[in-house]
Amino acid sequence: MGTRWSARFYAAPGFDPVPVQAALEAAVNEVDAQMSTWNPTSDLMRLNAAPIGEWVAIPARLSEVLHLALKIGQASGGAFDIGMGDAVGAWGFGPDAAVPDAIGAAMMARRAPAHEVLAFDAAGRVCKRSPITLDLNGIAKGYGTDRLAASLRGFGITSALVGIDGEMRALGLRPDGTAWIIAIEAPDRTRRAPHSILALHDAAVATSGDYRHWVTINGHRLSHTMDPRRGAPLLAPPASVSVIAPTCAEADAWATALLVLGAKAGAALARQLGIDALFLVRDDTGLAHAVAAGGVFAPKADIAHGF
Repeated sequence: MGTRWSARFYAAPGFDPVPVQAALEAAVNEVDAQMSTWNPTSDLMRLNAAPIGEWVAIPARLSEVLHLALKIGQASGGAFDIGMGDAVGAWGFGPDAAVPDAIGAAMMARRAPAHEVLAFDAAGRVCKRSPITLDLNGIAKGYGTDRLAASLRGFGITSALVGIDGEMRALGLRPDGTAWIIAIEAPDRTRRAPHSILALHDAAVATSGDYRHWVTINGHRLSHTMDPRRGAPLLAPPASVSVIAPTCAEADAWATALLVLGAKAGAALARQLGIDALFLVRDDTGLAHAVAAGGVFAPKADIAHGF
């Protein structure tokens, strides 16, 4: 998926890590083979290429992710929409460079949200009711992180921290009984520094933001998150949104959805649904202040530099 994965875990002395590494690599390779837009032969790309109205057999894991993505898409009012693949590719956030003609087509396209376009049958097949190009980059990395965690559990490992491209999931506690410490980055394009510190125990965290992945078009820097209403990058998103959830796939998708909604509407929806989210919003001076939702962040929402 155009990025890297990592895993850190604790095991008994003499434990052989070689089979674990092989299993972890197999887990992420499976996700890549099924869901990556960077892999032209993936099952997702095969589905994208299928004719409208044709029922397509897909693997169980891809079906699981599609169902979760559509559920979150509907719950977010379409803010999380996996049907933005044409816009993502047109603006240069996939494996290829931006294409001006494709940008215009993506912005003018009449589109329905993916949860209204995709249909499933009892045999586990999927059908596209109208033209759509699917992109799972807002959830597949989180799901891949969950698969890393499941692989470690298969070896009886209960103390671990795994991640793909900054989407993290913690298993249990460290051997000394302390939680896993995760830094939420300051939304700074020029350097990597922590904004705040998060302690994770059997939970996942994902962050979407405007400061790591962008393209420059006609002198304007545009972040990678698409506005489903415009078929184009968000114009004035929060600097970042971090979400804590039981699974990393959920955290990943909701971080994107809340970023699209913005701090005011996003925080309101997060509070309504009981989602733990931290919005970092730049003021006129460029400094980020926090807007929080949920029990994890809300008690200290007014603290700008730590928790």
